[in-house]
Amino acid sequence: MRDDIPVLSIVGFSGSGKTTLLEKLIPELRRRGYRVAVIKHHPHPGAETDVPGTDTWRLVRTGADHVTLVTPDQVVHWKRREAEPPLQEIVAEIREVDLILTEGFKRERFPKIEVHRAPAASALASRPEELIAIASDRRLDLPVPQFDLDDVEGLVDLIEKTFLRR
Repeated sequence: MRDDIPVLSIVGFSGSGKTTLLEKLIPELRRRGYRVAVIKHHPHPGAETDVPGTDTWRLVRTGADHVTLVTPDQVVHWKRREAEPPLQEIVAEIREVDLILTEGFKRERFPKIEVHRAPAASALASRPEELIAIASDRRLDLPVPQFDLDDVEGLVDLIEKTFLRR
């Protein structure tokens, strides 16, 4: 497995459809044989990450610095932090995948696909020079490849060509 796993951020304003787009991109990437990691940014502290009342939920609330849940088909880590870690630190912990997708992190310096909907936002959430594409419900006057929000195959073709040459 490569040490230099490519990172691509899916960015946009709140409610633009970032998660919805990821829900379409990931199965198509998997269908094409790629292993994918996702890092989701949640800008507010105290997000619920487990079902209230379960054993892991109770253990996380004890104040343990690290709690790991192991099941036959997954491993989940909860790691207490004083501050949000840099994205590069989280990326460095991920192995055994072909591509790391992030949701959010619009201020980070990774290549991006911006999800843009009219009329919710006229401005972009990121700088055009950081974009490899825009997924939108309308055409924007920008020199960046643009795709319809439902053109999953076209977006994955671009991701494959840009990051996943085998």
